[in-house]
Amino acid sequence: MKKRMVKKFLFLTIAGIINAIGVTMFLAPMNLYDSGISGTSILFSQITPPFYSLSMFLIILNVPLFLYGLKKKGSLFTFSAIYTVLIYSLVAFLINDVLPIDVSFASPLAGQDLLLCAMFGGLISGIGSGLAIRSGGAMDGIEVLSVIFAKKIGISVGIFVMIYNIILYVICGIILDNWILPLYSIVAYTVALRAVDFLVEGIDRSKAAMIIVDTEHTKNICSVLSKEFENGITILDGKGFYSGDRKEVIYLVLNRFQITRMKEIVCEIDRNAYITITEIADVFSK
Repeated sequence: MKKRMVKKFLFLTIAGIINAIGVTMFLAPMNLYDSGISGTSILFSQITPPFYSLSMFLIILNVPLFLYGLKKKGSLFTFSAIYTVLIYSLVAFLINDVLPIDVSFASPLAGQDLLLCAMFGGLISGIGSGLAIRSGGAMDGIEVLSVIFAKKIGISVGIFVMIYNIILYVICGIILDNWILPLYSIVAYTVALRAVDFLVEGIDRSKAAMIIVDTEHTKNICSVLSKEFENGITILDGKGFYSGDRKEVIYLVLNRFQITRMKEIVCEIDRNAYITITEIADVFSK
């Protein structure tokens, strides 16, 4: 347990550092906006006196939201999320105000190229956010807001976050009287979203196959599939609703390269087999 917790907070620390690099070295110097509370913090830091820094707004806006969601998300998640945001804020402060890195008017690595800053800023901050989520924390309090309020107003969590970001980018465009930067921010948001998906769910998600067959074919199909793929297979009892005939359901998890061969094997043995395939994000097995 102790080793797991050390590993957890090590990865949360790395996540906070990565996210800070993406935001402070690519997005913020070019007045591009991250998504959620992070993007809101960037906007506030731009329209308020210099004393109110990005790091300050990250803490002021995020920490109360995580504490507000304490009952719904649990103490471990809340502490992990606050810890990650503090690391993010600390590294952002170091980059902006302590280290000899000039991020006042351009990215130290991508210059003033808006597309490069949007793409790499989104990619790097997305990797940080995805690593935080995968490690049991969070980088942004918008997740808490979405969990609490999305269901109350009858929309999904994803839609809630998307609406929040659209409103944020529209407000940024109105305040700045410039729509180019908000549009590039949408590019950054899209890239970040894909990076989060990659970190959280993996680039090649597994496929779960459920094969409904007549009982006389079950043993033969399972034998061939087991020999072909060397995978575990589960057999479930089933019954046709209209026919009342007894069926058996074969359940197994494959990768995408094995799906076509699985279909061929099943159809060769039972032409009447009914196959459904669903994508799954994670597989846990010893």
